[in-house]
Amino acid sequence: MIEIRKSEERGYADHGWLKSYHSFSFADYYDPRHIQFGPLRVINEDRVAPGMGFGTHGHRDMEIISYVLDGELAHKDSIGNGSVIRPGDVQRMSAGTGVRHSEYNHAANDTTHFLQIWIVPDRQNLEPGYEEKRFDAEDKRGRLRLVGSADGAEGSVVIHQDVRLYAGLFDGDEAATLALQPGRQAYVHVARGRISVNGQPLETGDAAKLSGVDAIALDRGADAEVLVFDLPA
Repeated sequence: MIEIRKSEERGYADHGWLKSYHSFSFADYYDPRHIQFGPLRVINEDRVAPGMGFGTHGHRDMEIISYVLDGELAHKDSIGNGSVIRPGDVQRMSAGTGVRHSEYNHAANDTTHFLQIWIVPDRQNLEPGYEEKRFDAEDKRGRLRLVGSADGAEGSVVIHQDVRLYAGLFDGDEAATLALQPGRQAYVHVARGRISVNGQPLETGDAAKLSGVDAIALDRGADAEVLVFDLPA
């Protein structure tokens, strides 16, 4: 079974300095049909205006992943981490028993465009933690590169949940297939461009929920950047 969620069906919030699309219920956007998918709780597509950002605020008991598409995002947290992430970087923060952080776009003229992803951890009250890895475009070109997993396989960031997160870039004849084990489901998010998922054409911001299938097939990409979540059912 494959269920398509079109980009325009997502929630949307315009705060002036922040424009955000919500794939799942978040803040003032609520849709009982789209609360979460397995442990995948949030995919927010955010655009942060120059010189603006999220002031210091708190989280707990959540795995928070940031994936920058354009621009830069400065991060500072209460457990001593400070960095600037750019396209190609994958940042994972485990909120656990509680962490406070801020995220800013310090550029004078450029908008920061990024995905903020929340995954419910496999247990509560973890010790807060932080990790950041870089995956260059060459690593993702024409394939699904593992960028997050429970065991840190293939140099991916560690996610405290039975989840495998892949990123891929596809154009022209480039294609990839990902096998799904029994009892698994998948969520495909098209970050940009166009691509076909199991024969279904998707465009920027579209997503596909797949369950009861043996594999995910990606092809017919046009400047596509895709995230694929392999999730427990």
